[in-house]
Amino acid sequence: MRTLIDIPDEDLKLLNQVAKKLSISRAEFVRRSVAASLAPHRQKMNHAAFGAWSGFPEDGLAYQERMRAEW
Repeated sequence: MRTLIDIPDEDLKLLNQVAKKLSISRAEFVRRSVAASLAPHRQKMNHAAFGAWSGFPEDGLAYQERMRAEW
C-alpha cells in the first residue's frame, strides 16, 4: 500500500544517508523501520488472544460440532 507522510527535512536527510549506507532504498528502510516498530505490538496482540476460550463453559471442539450440526 502506498501512503503519503510528512517527514521533517532533517530526518529525511538522515534517512537518505542511512539507507544509502545500508545499500537499500529509502522505501525499504522505511518498511523495515515500521516493521521493527510494530513487532512488539504484534506480539502483545497475539498473546492477548491466547487462552481466550479458557473461561468458556463448553469445550471448543464440542462447541464447534454443535454449531456445525445446525447446518
